[in-house]
Amino acid sequence: MYGVRKVNMSNSETKIDVILIGAGVMSATLGTMLKELVPEWEIKVFEKLENAGEESSNEWNNAGTGHAALCELNYTVEKLDGSVDISKAININEQFQVSMQFWSYLVNSNLIRNPQDFIMPLPHMSMVQGEENITFLKRRFEAMSNNPLFQGMEFSDDPAKLMEWIPLIMQGRPANEAIAATKIDSGTDVNFGALTRMLFDHLKSKNVDIKYKHSVDNINRTSDGSWELKVKNLHSGNVERHTAKFVFVGGGGGSVHLLQKSGIPEGKHIGGFPVSGLFLVCNKPDVVEQHHAKVYGKAKVGAPPMSVPHLDTRFIDNKKSLLFGPFAGFSPKFLKTGSMFDLLTSIKPHNVFTMLAAGAKEMSLTKYLIQQVMLSKEKRIEELREFIPNAKLEDWDIVVAGQRVQVIKDTEAGGKGTLQFGTEVVSAADGSIAALLGASPGASTAVHVMLEVINKCFPQHIEAWEPKIKEMIPSYGESLLNNPELIREVHTSTAQTLGLAGKETSKSE
Repeated sequence: MYGVRKVNMSNSETKIDVILIGAGVMSATLGTMLKELVPEWEIKVFEKLENAGEESSNEWNNAGTGHAALCELNYTVEKLDGSVDISKAININEQFQVSMQFWSYLVNSNLIRNPQDFIMPLPHMSMVQGEENITFLKRRFEAMSNNPLFQGMEFSDDPAKLMEWIPLIMQGRPANEAIAATKIDSGTDVNFGALTRMLFDHLKSKNVDIKYKHSVDNINRTSDGSWELKVKNLHSGNVERHTAKFVFVGGGGGSVHLLQKSGIPEGKHIGGFPVSGLFLVCNKPDVVEQHHAKVYGKAKVGAPPMSVPHLDTRFIDNKKSLLFGPFAGFSPKFLKTGSMFDLLTSIKPHNVFTMLAAGAKEMSLTKYLIQQVMLSKEKRIEELREFIPNAKLEDWDIVVAGQRVQVIKDTEAGGKGTLQFGTEVVSAADGSIAALLGASPGASTAVHVMLEVINKCFPQHIEAWEPKIKEMIPSYGESLLNNPELIREVHTSTAQTLGLAGKETSKSE
């Protein structure tokens, strides 16, 4: 089926092994993995923008948290009996450990260098206010700290300890305010834009043909089961046709339309709900140096999970800054560089009732997003002051975050038109095409998700590929949770290779 060499065909058509649509972290990860598994396969990438990692993967379009479920309270749910379900946090943490192993393999193999250019050690913290929330945080801490995946987590409601951990947040607070936090030092800040560019530089050195300013306008099944792409060269205006046995659609929110154009049954009854966002950013050194952590709070009632407020230290281009947000909003665009008609044109006869049902269900969310859009900068600063009481308007600027498109589909649990939060792979039954939809934890779990694509789409090769996959990801096929010794090995080796061991920078540096 594979190993086809490039041949010249009529109408400027070329036929290759694999086509990746979109030059984001997902395509970069899948392309890199496939090049390690089958170096002889020919891979081509089409990206409509001028560079890799310019949309959802860009470092200014996401918070770079390195989602390991160490601090995100929405990944741990309080049950009716008061206990805390941490199963989702365990699942996401294990997925992030897979990413860390693969990145370590790339560094050890000299396929990418200087890991500090894309990943830095940084404490991850959860902070809550009010006695009820503190009780929840204590229960969450007890459940997580007893788990080998989350060893090293600390809890404190002592103002003196919290002043030591988060001075910028504690300054100016009433002495009797009920406030508590958890802290774990094994968190990271990840520059996914830098990582994406590194991976594409590596792929280019392996003769992967990366075509920037090329927009995939259509995709059709051919008589032999291949996929023919109609591609517009945005430089010249010429239309090209390219054919491949396997296509991966990793175009962020743009994947919805291409999935629909493919016509595969698995893409029916699926829609997208776009959510825009803003961050406040501070580059003032005397403010930035007072905070050294990613601190997540609790989402307000009615707010979507992707709108959990957090104050993040970021390392971008060797410069430290602070981000606060995100402030959610609504835009009908599916990409920052998309069209105002994206949402409208995504509504098809097969998904119209799914979309209408979601609209009826999510009226409160829509109202919340509209309210967020209407916020003035002064109102946003007021929300920031819930985290930083002494925040000054002039110290903070607004940055437009990436556009997120949440999946809407019919589910057994949620019924018709259920809004999904997370990342989802949709693939054809024969494995010839796969598309990635959804958002957070997204980039952080890219390696796990791309392993899912490989398992779904290349089952006939898995047995032969397994030794190499295990070389790239030593824990492949095993549960970290059930193997504490393996957890220790993975934590130790990845921290060493990625330069995270013993190099936690102090807040005063």
